[in-house]
Amino acid sequence: MAESTRLRTVLADSPLSAPIKSGALSSPEVTFDVVEVSPVHKAFAPMVRDQSFDISELAIVTGLQAIAFGRPIILLPAVVASRFQRGCLITRRSGGVTTPEGLVGKRVGVRAYTQTTGMWVRAHLTEDYGLATDSMHWLTRDAAHVEQYKDPTFVEHGDDDRSLVELLREGVIDAAILGNDLPKDEEFIPVITDAATLDRAWYDRHGFVPINHVVSVSTAVAQRSPSAVQAMYRLLLQSKSRLRDAPGTPSPYAFGYETLREPVEYAIDACVEQGLLPRRLSIDEVFGPAQDILDGVTE
Repeated sequence: MAESTRLRTVLADSPLSAPIKSGALSSPEVTFDVVEVSPVHKAFAPMVRDQSFDISELAIVTGLQAIAFGRPIILLPAVVASRFQRGCLITRRSGGVTTPEGLVGKRVGVRAYTQTTGMWVRAHLTEDYGLATDSMHWLTRDAAHVEQYKDPTFVEHGDDDRSLVELLREGVIDAAILGNDLPKDEEFIPVITDAATLDRAWYDRHGFVPINHVVSVSTAVAQRSPSAVQAMYRLLLQSKSRLRDAPGTPSPYAFGYETLREPVEYAIDACVEQGLLPRRLSIDEVFGPAQDILDGVTE
């Protein structure tokens, strides 16, 4: 029997990843040396810059940028995190922005201009309200994970120690985009008051939940051990098949080239409008290398 391929792997904790990380789901072809990185976005720069991991969860914007700038990674057609995003845009209850249209000319904070949640919120502002991304001034904290990318001129990088929540509270910024770290304080409110209703209507119209993270593989590992990558993908599919979504609740996980074609093309269009990509990518550039490796693996 051939020796199992060991893969240095980063996956955030989730119902999808749990049985793989625990070994409840396994394959004789692959062994996972799990590296815990929290928050998981701290693994993204090492992955795209140095391929510090064999397999890593990766933000879709980071993945698209990595492809555009020729980084040696491959994106698998495997969404391991997604969510509705409109509620992630907040302002002050007192003296804040009263409507989305009121954001024009205002300062909006976001951890990084390239953060995927920020990309989706800006895409919604454009689609729902006709707001151009450069009609607002963006204040960021972190640089892009893909070091070749440079922020547009309407983006400012702040380097003081205050958090985005503190900047919002003090009036330095007028709104902020936050994800898992959304504050619970009653002094902050959503800019889009009917976010949940609009999110559901958007889902009914487009048929997918906005993608946050996909699975990436280093090109070297994919070339050296394609069977291990295939085994990893099969395990993800097995884990997904075991999950039972609540009735009426869209799944945060999605797999397959055709399933992801429209979501990824939408993300590409949004990235181009926002100056996040140096050129428009084709869907074949994004998933073609994975398709060659996963040929014959059923979804």
